[in-house]
Amino acid sequence: MPRTTTIECPGCPPLRALTFDVLGLIKVIEAHGKQGGVPKVVERWFEPDTSKCVLAASINDRKIDPLLAVARKSGVIEVCSPINGDVRFTVPNVSDASLRAEDDAVVGLHLFSRQKLELTSRSCTLFTCTTKGNASMRSIEIADSPEGSASVGSSRTWSVCASGNILCSKVDGSENYALFGGKGVEVNMWDLENCTKIWAAKSPPKNSLDMFSPTWFTSATFMSKDDHRKIVAGTNNHQVRLYDISAQRRPVISFDFRETPIKAIAEDLDGYTVYIGNGSGDLASVDMRTGKLLGCFLGKCSGSIRSIARHPELPVIASCGLDSYIRIWDIKTRQLLSAVFLKQHLTNVVFDSNFADKEVTPLADPPLNTKQIANENEVSDDEETLPVKRKKASKKDEGIKKKKKKKKATKDSEVPEENEESKKGALKEKEGSKKLKSKKRSKRSKYEIVDDAP
Repeated sequence: MPRTTTIECPGCPPLRALTFDVLGLIKVIEAHGKQGGVPKVVERWFEPDTSKCVLAASINDRKIDPLLAVARKSGVIEVCSPINGDVRFTVPNVSDASLRAEDDAVVGLHLFSRQKLELTSRSCTLFTCTTKGNASMRSIEIADSPEGSASVGSSRTWSVCASGNILCSKVDGSENYALFGGKGVEVNMWDLENCTKIWAAKSPPKNSLDMFSPTWFTSATFMSKDDHRKIVAGTNNHQVRLYDISAQRRPVISFDFRETPIKAIAEDLDGYTVYIGNGSGDLASVDMRTGKLLGCFLGKCSGSIRSIARHPELPVIASCGLDSYIRIWDIKTRQLLSAVFLKQHLTNVVFDSNFADKEVTPLADPPLNTKQIANENEVSDDEETLPVKRKKASKKDEGIKKKKKKKKATKDSEVPEENEESKKGALKEKEGSKKLKSKKRSKRSKYEIVDDAP
C-alpha cells in the first residue's frame, strides 16, 4: 500500500498551473478566491496517447501573446497557447538520423523570453538538448496568418558530451548560459552565444574505501537567477552538491539527503534556498549557504517527485510525480495547502504568473419605491396575523374528551346536593337543641314552685 498521511488542507491562494503527464495530456488547474480557494481541473487539452508522452515543458508567460513549448516522446516539439491550448506550430527534434526518437529523447527544453516584435510576424527562440548530447538553438518566425504557419530562421547545433547520457539541463535567468549533467557526464557549463564550454566539474576524491563514486547527475539548477556562478546538482546516490565555478571545480558543499536518488531541484527567489524532491516522495528545503536542512514539508507523497515549480509571485511551490497528484505547498510553514488527483503519472508542472482571479459579483437589487415598500410591509403584517392551522383530532381523542366532560358535569351536579342536605341537617340539630333547652327550663320552674308552697 502507498504511504499516505491525512492532513487537513486549508486551501491555496488564487493561481493557475499547467500539468503534463505520460499520456500527453495537458491539464489546467485553477484556484479562485482570496481566502483558501480549492484548486480544480478546469480544462484538458489533447487526446491521450502514450507515444505523445510529455518529456519537457517551458512557458513564456508574457502578457502579450504568451507561448508554451512541449517536447513529446514522438520527437516533436509543439508550441501552443497557454490560454486555450491551440497549437501555433510544430518543430521536429534535432537528433541523429540513425537513432529513433525514443533513443534520443529531449531532456532539456527552454523557450526564450527574448523575442523580436515586428508588425507582421513574431519570433521566438527554442533551445533543446537530447539524451545523446545534441544541443540546438533555433529562431522561429511566427506569421500572423490565421493558419499559424512558421518558418525556421537561424539555427545552431553542437554536441555537449562525447560519451554518456545527458539527464538534466537548465538555462540561467539571463539566458546566456546553460548547464548539463547526466550518467557518466560531469556537470558542465556552456556559453550559449559562442557555443563554447566555459567550465566543467571535477569528480570528488576517493572515499574511505579508496573508491570513486560513480558520476550520475539526475537534476541541476542555478542557485540564483542573477548569478550563474553557483550551481546546485543532485545525484543518483542521494547527494546534493553545491558548485562555485569562480572558486573550484570540486563541490564546495556536499551532503546526503535520505536514501533514494534526487529527482527534482528548484531554486527560490531569495538566491540561497533550494527545494529538493527524491524518489521516495520526500520534499524538503535547504539553506545552501551552510547546507542546513530547514525542514521537510508536511504530508508524505506516495510516489517519486519528478517536478518542482516555484511561483514567481506567491509564496507557494507545486510538486508532482508518479503518485498522480499535484500538491501546492506553503514555503513559509511547509504546510500542504491543497492536492488534486489527476489520474495519470505526471512529468512536469509550470505556473502561469499572469493569471487574474475574476470573482463573479452578485447582481444588485433595483431600488424600491415607497409604495412598494409599504405594500411589502402590509403583506408581512398580514402574514404575521394569519391564524395557525391546527391538526384535526381523531375519533378516539374526541371520545376521550367527551367522557372527561361528562365526569366533570356529574361531579359539579353532585356537589351542590350534598351541600343542601348538610345545611338541612344542621338546621334540624339546632331546632332540636332549642326544644330540649326549653323543656329543661319548664321542669325547673315547676320544682321551684312546689318547694315554695306552704
